[in-house]
Amino acid sequence: IPAGLPTVTAVRLEVIQDPRFPADEVARAGAGFFISEVEIEGRAAGETSPRRLRIATSRAGSTTEPGAPAEAAIDGDPATAVSFVRKRGGGIAFGLAEPWTAGPDSELTVRIRHSDRHPYQNLGRFRLSVHGLPHPDAHADSVPENVLKALRVAPASRKPAQEKEIAAYFRLVAPTLVPLRAALIAATNARDYLLDSLPSMPVSRSVAPRPIRVLPRGNWMDDSGEIVEPGVPAFLRQIVPADGKRVSRLDLAEWLVAADNPLTARTFVNRVWRIFFGDGLTRTLEDLGSQGEWPSHPDLLDWLAVDFRANGWDVKRLVRLIVTSRTYQQASRADPATVERDPTNRLLARQNHFRLEAELVRDMALSVSGLLVDRPGGPSAKPYQPAGYYAALNFPRREYAPDTGDGLWRRGVYTHWQRTFLLPSFVAFDAPSRDECTANRSSSNTPLQALVLLNDPSYVEAARVLAELIMRAGGQTFAARAAWAFERALSRPPVPEEIAVLQSLWAAQRRRYEADEPSARALLATGTRPVPTDLPPADLAAWTAVARAVLNLHETITRS
Repeated sequence: IPAGLPTVTAVRLEVIQDPRFPADEVARAGAGFFISEVEIEGRAAGETSPRRLRIATSRAGSTTEPGAPAEAAIDGDPATAVSFVRKRGGGIAFGLAEPWTAGPDSELTVRIRHSDRHPYQNLGRFRLSVHGLPHPDAHADSVPENVLKALRVAPASRKPAQEKEIAAYFRLVAPTLVPLRAALIAATNARDYLLDSLPSMPVSRSVAPRPIRVLPRGNWMDDSGEIVEPGVPAFLRQIVPADGKRVSRLDLAEWLVAADNPLTARTFVNRVWRIFFGDGLTRTLEDLGSQGEWPSHPDLLDWLAVDFRANGWDVKRLVRLIVTSRTYQQASRADPATVERDPTNRLLARQNHFRLEAELVRDMALSVSGLLVDRPGGPSAKPYQPAGYYAALNFPRREYAPDTGDGLWRRGVYTHWQRTFLLPSFVAFDAPSRDECTANRSSSNTPLQALVLLNDPSYVEAARVLAELIMRAGGQTFAARAAWAFERALSRPPVPEEIAVLQSLWAAQRRRYEADEPSARALLATGTRPVPTDLPPADLAAWTAVARAVLNLHETITRS
């Protein structure tokens, strides 16, 4: 922009409403915009390259969103951004640390960076202006229209509201109040930065309930049906509100855990049982009613539900009770006669063996290799994912960038999940999409799962790091190292036949990588974990192949 004033002290950014944008607003998408950083460069006449001008202050001409102060546009942190509550007519005045004197034909370059956290909520139409005043106003017209209107009224005829508007504006611009305004802005920015750093989650709000009607023939436009009040099916114990009014969410919550309602405790206990035995006492986890399977041990289910509720709904106590029982501590092996009599183990004469769930398969590999980051909470983690996997997603289009730090190795429960586009390795291990509720996951055993364990970058990297541990801590002989790997991955020593198979694999891979060192280095370069320089590449690559085989064993991903 041209900047021919004798001295430039500030640049003002004014946002302008435009009917071409959604809701006649000022943003290209969504209800608002987020500006991450603003940079200003100046170039005087005759200069070939501009120089950076330092911005000292950032003042908003309207109220900013909580956690998005005007100061965020000049703090140098791309993670913070400024946004406005009232978008129309809003603006920001950026005061330069030192007045810039360049004379006629000089130019300013203003660079507006939008927030990566809100990639589609960008500023649409705007106006830039330069100022030579020491304290420029951030409002679009210097003095807001409502203040001008109040000032045009004779003092004796002004209403209290107009007097209040004039006084409020005076406090914004009075030179004698500059120190107080600076202190107020600093305190407000500190508060907003604190709010932005705090974790948050959506909560429900109590609003006036809208009438819900029976829809004749399912026609949602027909409002002639009778109004339906909230409640529960007639065959269940009815909810009686304490105040005798309309049933509320609190009434429903209290009904769910009431002393004479056994359904909640039975459902929860049944699902916890399924975690430790592979099947619930009632296999139909999603339906404990008349259409579900009858419990294999109804008295046990009743007793566990009553004990769970009587002890304050203590989940840890319930888990401890189950895992310390003799039923849980049984071996999963069974003699042929027992299997023939009870093939699905409904009598609980033995322990069940079943494949780990998708998230736990990856957690297992990371844990065995020592890569697992067991830090609770925090933002979603983004592990390795095939390039272009989100190409089919539109409105808006998504871009996926894997984490560069600990997020690559965090527990599966924290993995970023794009509803129907979940992590591909999770799909291979039967993790459901999140477009519908799934109470009971299916479990399959397919060749694709073996290919994932052998080739997915997460598992290849885990195998390479496990190979490094084997070489450093497993001993000097192949048999000792193989035994160490088995103990770490399977909690048992290998039998001689297993050692022989692994040694044959190791020898063949070592010959291959000794003859082709670039292939060894290409394998070891998988993932971002640094490759050790003190171990021979051919040896480490050969042991990586052995570690991949160990992590691919059925016994490794099967809980028994």
